[in-house]
Amino acid sequence: MRSDSMKKGITRLPHRSIFKSLGFTDLEINRPIIGVVNSFNELIPGHMHLRSVTEAVKAGIRIAGGTPQEFATIGVCDGVAMNHVGMKYSLATREIIADSIEAVSMAHPFDGLVLVPSCDKIVPGMIMAALRLNIPSIVISGGPMLAGKFQGEDIDYSTCYEAIGKYQKKKLNDDDMAEIEEEACPTCGSCSGMFTANSMNCLSEAIGIALPGNGTIPAVFSKRLRLAKTAGIKIMELVEKDLKPRDIVNEEAIRNGLAVDMALGCSTNTILHLPAMANEAKVPFSLELVNEISNKTPNLCKLSPAGKHHLEDLYTAGGVEAVMNELYKNDMLNGETMTVTGKNTADNISGADIKNTEVIHTVKEPYLKDGGLAILFGNLAPSGCVVKRSAVDPSMYQHRGRARVFGSEEDSLDAIMNGEIKPGDVIVIRYEGPKGGPGMREMLAPTSAIAGIGLDKDVALITDGRFSGATKGASIGHISPEAQAGGPIAIVEEGDMIEINISKKSINLLVPEEEIKERLSKWSPPEIKIKEGYLSRYSKLVQSAAEGAVLR
Repeated sequence: MRSDSMKKGITRLPHRSIFKSLGFTDLEINRPIIGVVNSFNELIPGHMHLRSVTEAVKAGIRIAGGTPQEFATIGVCDGVAMNHVGMKYSLATREIIADSIEAVSMAHPFDGLVLVPSCDKIVPGMIMAALRLNIPSIVISGGPMLAGKFQGEDIDYSTCYEAIGKYQKKKLNDDDMAEIEEEACPTCGSCSGMFTANSMNCLSEAIGIALPGNGTIPAVFSKRLRLAKTAGIKIMELVEKDLKPRDIVNEEAIRNGLAVDMALGCSTNTILHLPAMANEAKVPFSLELVNEISNKTPNLCKLSPAGKHHLEDLYTAGGVEAVMNELYKNDMLNGETMTVTGKNTADNISGADIKNTEVIHTVKEPYLKDGGLAILFGNLAPSGCVVKRSAVDPSMYQHRGRARVFGSEEDSLDAIMNGEIKPGDVIVIRYEGPKGGPGMREMLAPTSAIAGIGLDKDVALITDGRFSGATKGASIGHISPEAQAGGPIAIVEEGDMIEINISKKSINLLVPEEEIKERLSKWSPPEIKIKEGYLSRYSKLVQSAAEGAVLR
C-alpha cells in the first residue's frame, strides 16, 4: 500500500505515534488510508452542507474496511465575487486547489482519495489534482440547488442579474425585486441552472471519474447522501484494483466529455477546464477537437440560462445517464471507456431511458443539430474563442456591428446601464484575460444587464475574459491571444466594424490586414493591473485561455 511508507516498520514508530495521538487504533492504522478532501465552507451555498456529504463518504470507507482522513481546501463563491476585484481571484484559485491537494497527498501518502467539491473551478481543481497524483480517486459533489419560484415561474441566480436591467426599464418594481432576492436561491447546492458548477459535475460522470447521478441528484435529497456513502465504498474497490484516474480519463473519455458537453449545452467555462484536466492526464486537446465533436453531436437540452428547465428537471427526466445513453445508441459516445464504478460506460448507462422528451430531446428531434458550444476563429481570434451557441437567439448567429471598446468590465457596465449601447453594437471588453485581468473575470453583470434591458437579440459582447455559465445571448469569450499578450483585440478601435458568424464559426475585424499590422506594430502592453501578491505571480505563469489557462 502507498500508505505503508508512512506507517510500516520500526522506523515508522514515530509516525504511528502521531496516528495514535489522533485517536487511531492499530486496526485503523493497518487499513488502507483514504484522504477525503472536503471543500466545505460557510461562503458558498454549494458547500455549506458538505460536512454531511463528507460524513457519509467516511461512513462508506469504514463500511468497506478503510480508514478515512479528512482535510480541507479553499473555495470562492463566484456569485459573491462577481463584478468586482474579487472575481479576478476566482479562476486563479483552481491552481491553488490542485496544488494544495497535491501537497497534502504527497506529504501524507494516502492509498486513495475521495474528492468532495461542488462549485465552479473547485471541481476541475480537484480532478486536476487527482490526475496529477494518479492514485485511486473518486469525485462526489454536493449536488445542485433547487430552482426558486416567482410569479409561477422557475427562477435562479441568473434571474437576479437580469432583474436589475428590467428594474431600470421599470418592468419590475421594488416589491418584485425583494421577492426575487428572497426566492431565487432557495436551498443549499450549486446554483440550479446548467451553469459552470453543474456543468462540471455532470461532465465528471461523462469522463468516468464520478458515479452516475453525481451531476443531477439534488443537494437536498437523501439520495445524495446514499451516493456519497457508495462513493466511500467504491474507493476501496478502486484501491484494491489499483484503478487510477489516468486509467479512466484518457483521450476517449475526454471525447465523451465533450460529446455530453455539447448535448447538455454546458457552460463555456468547460472549454477552460477540460483542457486543463486533459493536460494533467497527459492527453492531447485542441479547440479544433471541440468543433469536431460539436459538428456531429446535437444539442439535446436547453437548461437555464438557455431555456426554462433546471437541474432538478434533468434529474427527473433521466439525468446525465439518459443523455449519454441516447448518444451511445446513436454511435456518438464510446461505451468501452472505464469508470469508477469498475464497469465501462456502456454498462453504467444501460437501460437509462429518457423519461421526459421535453427536457431531454432525442437525437432525431434535437434542439440544434450541432452542439451547444462553438469555437470561432478569425483575424480577431487567431487562436480561437468560444460561444454558448445554445443560449444565442438564432437571429444573432450572423451579426455585423460597430465596436464599442472598453478596457474593463466596470466601464462596459456603466455604459450599458446609462443607455449608451445601441442595437447592432458589438461591445468589446479587453484586458480581462488570464494575464491582463489578471485572472480572467466572468462577465455575468454586463451580459445580464444587456438581457435585462432587452438588447440580447440586438447586441453582441466579445471579451478576452470569460463568462459565467449563467450567461446567455451572443456573448463570445476567451478571445485568444488576449489583449495583454498582444492579440488583435488589443488594437480594435471605437467604431471599427466587427463581423460574427456563429454558423460558419468565424469572427473578424473588418479592417484591412495592413492596417491591423500597423496598429499592432505601434502597440505596447500596459502595466499589469495587480502588481503584488498571488495574482502578480499568476499573471507571469498563466498560459492562454486556448490552452485552458494552465500555469507553466
